[in-house]
Amino acid sequence: MMTQILLRPSVAALALVTMLSMSTAPQAQDEFTAPLTALAKGEIAAFASDPVLVNAIIAQNAVTGSYDQAKIDELDKQWRAEVGASSKPLIDATLANAASQYLAGVQEESMGKYTEIFAMDAKGLNVAQSTLTSDYWQGDEAKFTESFGAGAGAVQLGEIEQDESTQIFQSQVSVPITDPATGALIGAITVGVDVSML
Repeated sequence: MMTQILLRPSVAALALVTMLSMSTAPQAQDEFTAPLTALAKGEIAAFASDPVLVNAIIAQNAVTGSYDQAKIDELDKQWRAEVGASSKPLIDATLANAASQYLAGVQEESMGKYTEIFAMDAKGLNVAQSTLTSDYWQGDEAKFTESFGAGAGAVQLGEIEQDESTQIFQSQVSVPITDPATGALIGAITVGVDVSML
């Protein structure tokens, strides 16, 4: 005889879904500002300072530092074209590097708390990522301009949004990355956070 097990969502999870699905989105955003900021300044800042990631960003800055906007746009266009193509040299090279492998491990160890992680250089170009991003250049987006652009210690919190495919409510949390050896600002990192796991 088979026993049927009913899984019931926790009261907190039900309250979260109810609150986020109602028209009180600013209230929901405010409720998660403090825990998301604490996460940014603690756990995220800690794994963002790992030497594998820092060294990858410094190495890429040495290459991309002289890129003008035309070169950046060309690379971004190439990336976007590769997303749906069978040949993906730029995407494959990025996803295969040691820093991307490190971020994939961090995401996996988070047990679902982190839905995506990607790091950018000083131009806002992808250096490493745990999963595929739709574009290569983040330099014109708030996640970069309001983290890297605001300087060391800044925290940029994206709106809480529901992912249509996973039904997860998440926010993107972005912080600048500095070189621990020099204190110099070198890039930024964005982490998708499942707010139900805070």
